[in-house]
Amino acid sequence: MSTLRFDALKKTMERTPITIVDNEKRSALFGVNVFNEQAMRQYLTGDAFTSVQDAIVNGAKIKRGVADQIAAAMKDWAMSKGVTHYTHWFQPLTGATAEKHDAFFELLNSNQGIERFDGGQLVQQEPDASSFPHGGIRNTFEARGYTAWDPSSPSFIYGTTLCIPTVFVSYTGEALDYKTPLLRALNAVDEAASDVAKYFDKNVRKVNASLGWEQEYFLVDEALVAARPDLMMTGRTLLGHTSAKGQQLDDHYFGSIPTRALEFMRDLEKECMLLGIPVKTRHNEVAPNQFELAPIYEEANLAVDHNSLVMDLMGKVAQRHHFKVLLHEKPFKGVNGSGKHNNWSLTTDTGVNLLSPGKTPMSNLQFLTFFVNTIKAIQEYEELMRSGIASASNDHRLGANEAPPAIMSVFIGAQLSKVLKELEGVTAGKLSPEEKTDLKLNVVGKIPEILLDNTDRNRTSPFAFTGNKFEFRAVGSKSNCAKPMIILNTIVAKQLKDFKVEVDKLVDKKSLKKDEAIFNVLREYIKGSKRILFDGNGYDEVWEKEAKKRKLSNNKTTPEALKIQLDKSTIDVFEKMQVMNKVELEARYEIEVEEYSKRIQIEGRVLGDVARNHIIPTAIKYQNLLIDNVKGLKDIYGTSFKKMASEQMELIEQISTHIEKINASVTQMTEERKKANALDDATKKADSYCNSVKPFFEEIRYHCDKLELLVDDELWPLAKYRELLFTR
Repeated sequence: MSTLRFDALKKTMERTPITIVDNEKRSALFGVNVFNEQAMRQYLTGDAFTSVQDAIVNGAKIKRGVADQIAAAMKDWAMSKGVTHYTHWFQPLTGATAEKHDAFFELLNSNQGIERFDGGQLVQQEPDASSFPHGGIRNTFEARGYTAWDPSSPSFIYGTTLCIPTVFVSYTGEALDYKTPLLRALNAVDEAASDVAKYFDKNVRKVNASLGWEQEYFLVDEALVAARPDLMMTGRTLLGHTSAKGQQLDDHYFGSIPTRALEFMRDLEKECMLLGIPVKTRHNEVAPNQFELAPIYEEANLAVDHNSLVMDLMGKVAQRHHFKVLLHEKPFKGVNGSGKHNNWSLTTDTGVNLLSPGKTPMSNLQFLTFFVNTIKAIQEYEELMRSGIASASNDHRLGANEAPPAIMSVFIGAQLSKVLKELEGVTAGKLSPEEKTDLKLNVVGKIPEILLDNTDRNRTSPFAFTGNKFEFRAVGSKSNCAKPMIILNTIVAKQLKDFKVEVDKLVDKKSLKKDEAIFNVLREYIKGSKRILFDGNGYDEVWEKEAKKRKLSNNKTTPEALKIQLDKSTIDVFEKMQVMNKVELEARYEIEVEEYSKRIQIEGRVLGDVARNHIIPTAIKYQNLLIDNVKGLKDIYGTSFKKMASEQMELIEQISTHIEKINASVTQMTEERKKANALDDATKKADSYCNSVKPFFEEIRYHCDKLELLVDDELWPLAKYRELLFTR
C-alpha cells in the first residue's frame, strides 16, 4: 500500500472546518491596517498631508523635510498597532513580490535603544539587485539597485511589518520591476486621454485607468499536494488519469460552496478588508474545487498591487485551513483551467467613465471616440497584446474550452457592430445640418438604448466589450496584472495621441467643426479595424482559417509570442510613450524566454523523476504480483494454466509495453534537454525546449496514465484526480 498517499487521504478525511468568527461589519474593517487618507489626516500635519496628496494626484516630488515628517507619523501609526519592522514591498520580474524586513529598533549607544524611521528610509532603500532577474542590464557582480516609495499606493501593515509599496530600479535607472513601467504607462494614457476628453469637457484634468480583476484558483488539501511531487514542484499535475466524474454535469459552477472552502474565503476576505482590498464576489467556478474571488474596480496601479498582495495572502491564509492554493493556469488535465480576467476602463476626474454612454449625443460621441480608438489600438498591436499574456503555464490554457484562443480579436456584439457600420457610411468632409442631425439622433443618440440590451457575452473572445468596459479574458491566473496593463495602456495612449493629431489637422486645415472632424477620423478607423472584430466562436477551426486570411497572428506558444517584443514597432511605441526604452525591453525579453526554458526544464526533470522513481517501480511491483499469480496457476493447472492466466499474462505484457515506452521517452527527453542546455542563445534555447523537449511530456504522460488504470489502486503512489478534486 502507498503509505504517503493513504496517510494523506486519512488526514484529509479527518479535517474539520476552521470556523472564522467575523461579527464586525466589513465597512468597519475596511482599511484598518492601511495608512490611507483617514489615517494620514489623523497623524500628518496639514503641510505633510497636502504634500502627499499632491504627489498622489499630480506626481509632485516630496521634499526631504516633509518626508521626515511623513516617516515619523507613519512609524507612530504603525507602532500603535504593534508593528516592529518595516519593508520596501516591491514586484521584481520573478512574478512574485519581494520584501526585506528591517527593525525600527536602533542603538543609541551600547546601553540604550530607540525606534527610528526617517524620510531617507521611507523614500529610498538599496536592496541587493544582483539576484533578481535583470536580463543583462547589469553584471552579476554589480549588486546595487534601488527601491523608491510610490505614494500613490498606500502603505499597509501585515503581521508586525509596515509594508511600503515601491518601485525597483537599477543603479543606472532602468526598471527592474513591473510597477515602474506601469506607472509610466498610466501617466501616458492619462495625458493622452485627458487631451482627447477635453474635446467634450474642458474641465477634465486627469484620466485614470481602472482595473477590476477576477482571480480564479483551485483549493486542494495540503496533505494530498504533499503526496504529489509534480504539484509541489511545478504547480500542476504532470500526469494523472482523468476522474470518471469531472465537470461534465455542470454541478459545481455557482453551486453551494463547500464548508471548508467557505471558511477559507471568509478568513481571506477579512484579511483583505483590513488591507483595504475591496473584495466583493466569491463563488464556485466550473471545475471541481475551483473558485473565484473578485473585487470592486480600483485605479489600475492600486488594483495591480492589491492583486499581487491577494495572491500572496491566499497562500498564507490557506495554510491555516490546511489547503494549498493552486494558481497555475492548468493544474489538472481534462477540467477547466484558471484565468484572471482584467476588466479595464478609463475614468475622468469629473467622474465620467469614458467607455460608458451618456444622456446626450455629444456624450455618446465621446463614448464612441474612446471605444473605437481602443479597438484601433488592439488592431494595430494585436501581436503585442498576445505577448502580454504569454507564459509556459498559460500556454496550457489558451484555446482550451474555458479560455480564449491565442488569436487576438475583439467582441463588441451585433448591435454595436451595426452602429459602427452606420458610422462607416458617414459622408467624408463637412456634414449638412440634416446629415448631422440624423447621425446624432438616429445613430449616436440611440447608443444607451442599444447597450441596455447588449448584455450577451462571448466567452471565447480574448478582448470583449461588456457594456462599459473591455474585458481582457486571456490573462493567466498566476500572472502579474501589470504586464498586460502596461501594454494596453501604452498602446491606447499612442492611439489617442495619433487620433488627436488627425482631428486637429482636419479642424485647422480643412476648417471642419470639431465633431465633424471626429466623425471623419472615426470613420476611417472603423474601416481599418474590421479584421480585429469577431463575434463568433473562437474555438471553431473555421475562425483559425479566417484569422489567417485576415493576417492576424496565431502564436500558440510563448517563444513564438514573445518575439514581437523585439520588433521595431514595439520598441517605437514604448519609447515614444516614454514607458520603456530599448534596453529595458530587450532585458524583459531575455528574462521571459529564460524563464520559459527554466519552467520547461524543471517540469521535464520532475516528470522524469516521477516516471522512473515512482511509476515504473510501482508498475514492476504489481507486475511481479501478477507473475507470482501466473506461476501459482501453473503449479495448480500444469500445461492448461494459460487459459486460466490469459488475462494476467495480457496485463503483464501491457505493463511491460508501457514501462518500455516511458523509459525510452524519458531517455530521449533527457538527451534533448542536454542539447537545449548547451545552447548559449536564450531564444534558441527556449525554442528547443518548446519544440524538442516539451513534446515528450504528453507521450510519457499517456503511458503513465494507462498504467494508473492497470495497477492495483492500493499500490498506486500518487493521489488520484478523484481524490485531488473531490475530497472535501
